[in-house]
Amino acid sequence: MTVRRPSDTGESRVTPAPSATPLAAALRDVRAVVFDTDGVITDSAKVHAAAWKVAFDDHLRAHPPADPDQRHPFDVRDDYLRHVDGKSRLDGAAAFLAARGIDTSEETVRTVAEAKERLFTARLRDQGVDAYPGTVRLVKALRAAGVPRAAASASRHAGELLSRAGVLDLFDALVDGGEAARLGLAGKPQPDLFLEAVSRLGVAADRAAVVEDALAGVEAGRRGGFALVVGVDRAAGEGTGARLLRHGADIVVRDLGELCAGGEPK
Repeated sequence: MTVRRPSDTGESRVTPAPSATPLAAALRDVRAVVFDTDGVITDSAKVHAAAWKVAFDDHLRAHPPADPDQRHPFDVRDDYLRHVDGKSRLDGAAAFLAARGIDTSEETVRTVAEAKERLFTARLRDQGVDAYPGTVRLVKALRAAGVPRAAASASRHAGELLSRAGVLDLFDALVDGGEAARLGLAGKPQPDLFLEAVSRLGVAADRAAVVEDALAGVEAGRRGGFALVVGVDRAAGEGTGARLLRHGADIVVRDLGELCAGGEPK
């Protein structure tokens, strides 16, 4: 587990309570936890990334950028993390197209986003998704400790994903992309989605934690004034944990089981 020390930011952090709990020290003073869905609770991030790759690569072939250096295919790790992870479909499509110097008109962005949606829905139907065991372990430990839990996602599929993975009933609240659109919530890196989720748990953000794997997501947690922002580094690539810390994470783990008692690195 990588930790940003209080001295790194000049901020005071949560002081662990001395009582015995099923949680690691970092979470013992937290009164609620908000979890992102894709890549944090379920392994659906890889399904999203694969669908984005097909949609973007098809568009790049049909409408190659003027700059030859920008014509390379979509990278399911780097491009996904930089441009689309944690964002709504429209925001993610616009960000990647802009990065490649491609037309970002409303019609173009919507066309690419709709192609990705069709691909994702088909892959979800054919492949399904699983919940990460370490995440399930942590969520159950939080429930045992009486800590309320919410799931939040820019995806309209979040409820379906959690239900298919068999974990929907582990959460006290869910705010998905459909709810975000209905309420007019701004997308990440704005904190609106997480603030709505924690408000449904009846806890202030400065007494709660948010758990994210996306750069835009940890930045949203920091902007929202959450007591603890946990970054999840599933990629475990060179520099990915450091990037999460730079964008707003207080600690970075590779598996959320590390935040259960006894799961902390020795």
